[in-house]
Amino acid sequence: MKVKTGYLYHIKDEFFEKVNDESLMTNHELGKKRPTYFTIKDKNILWFIPLSSKVEKYERIIAKKVKKYGSCNTILIRKILGKDSVILLQNAFPTIEKYIDHVHLLDNGKPAKVIESLKDEILVNFKYLLKLKKQGINLFFTDIDKIEKLMLKELKEIKNSK
Repeated sequence: MKVKTGYLYHIKDEFFEKVNDESLMTNHELGKKRPTYFTIKDKNILWFIPLSSKVEKYERIIAKKVKKYGSCNTILIRKILGKDSVILLQNAFPTIEKYIDHVHLLDNGKPAKVIESLKDEILVNFKYLLKLKKQGINLFFTDIDKIEKLMLKELKEIKNSK
């Protein structure tokens, strides 16, 4: 599968079982595959950013953050595929291609992706959050370093077994 930044994917349950991290969002809700993830391809690692349809819930959270800090770039609410969607940058995590279940498809069977301007906005915010983390300000809910090490180790094992 050719994974591309800006496209939407679903992840396998196997990833959640392997990582075993309670801070990750659950993969199923009411029998549906959820959430859908905005994906960033970064060399061998893929960054998955969960999307949510719970706009009202996150509007309240954003309002609290703006009131306290003056802005909020860990949660964005934007139109994706014609609907208001919540982009949860704070819940991002690294994974590898092995754990992608499938690309999210549109009704016409084509892979779903976000518009270029939104892709660029998400990338700018995500890179800023990574920069803050390197400076000692961690705004991610999961231990992205631990998961990244686990994924890189698995990639190395896969490469060595070939």
